[in-house]
Amino acid sequence: MDRLKGKTALITGGTSGIGLATARLFRAEGARLAVTGRDAERIADTQKELGSETLVIRSEAGSLHEIDALMAQVKNHFGQLDVLFLNAGVAAPAPVELVSESQFDEIMGVNFKGVFFTIQKALPILSGNASIIVTTSITNRTGSPNFSIYGASKAALRSLVQSLSLALIGRGIRVNAINPGPIDTGGFNRLPLPQEVFQAIKGDIEGRSPIKRLGTSEEVAKVALFLASDDSAYVVGEEIVVDGGISLVCLP
Repeated sequence: MDRLKGKTALITGGTSGIGLATARLFRAEGARLAVTGRDAERIADTQKELGSETLVIRSEAGSLHEIDALMAQVKNHFGQLDVLFLNAGVAAPAPVELVSESQFDEIMGVNFKGVFFTIQKALPILSGNASIIVTTSITNRTGSPNFSIYGASKAALRSLVQSLSLALIGRGIRVNAINPGPIDTGGFNRLPLPQEVFQAIKGDIEGRSPIKRLGTSEEVAKVALFLASDDSAYVVGEEIVVDGGISLVCLP
């Protein structure tokens, strides 16, 4: 307990799934918290659950204007940040023939542009030994026909983590990534697919996984805690895979 006592953390995409599980864990470990989301109902539920000491902010992860406003609110409320967990992301599965320009722009805007500029705009308020954590995906290492743009956006993040880890370590700021495989989250369950298709995909993943199940948000959150805490003080520019071994044996 208290592994994050005295630290302030910002979690983007923190009102559901991996982000919310991480917010719960960080709070239990003593962190002061700010979390973002964009669904009004989930924002209200998260504020109620995490309490008035947590700053819950509606913010579009791909909007530079809203990123500026977010950082101003965090600075005004907390003064500085010690942990920045960039977890917000979108996915819109589609075969290559059906990908639209608007889908392309939204996925790259949230998943890549938003992450880069959130880091850039957070730099003035990051402490001298801050930890930045980025959520990538196993689709950034292997082909996935209906997730071509999503996978490409996450591959861009893998490269960004490596470059920024070198650019920022001189300031004492560590940058690392968590690479989740199939995780049983609200976002996964909300994929825009017919129910019978979704269940078939889920069953296929479970059958091919060495561990024979999907992961949980709480399991990913524990890796985020490791990277956020001083336990990972010598970990720089790494991408920790959390996928039950599925990327070792087959394509996603």
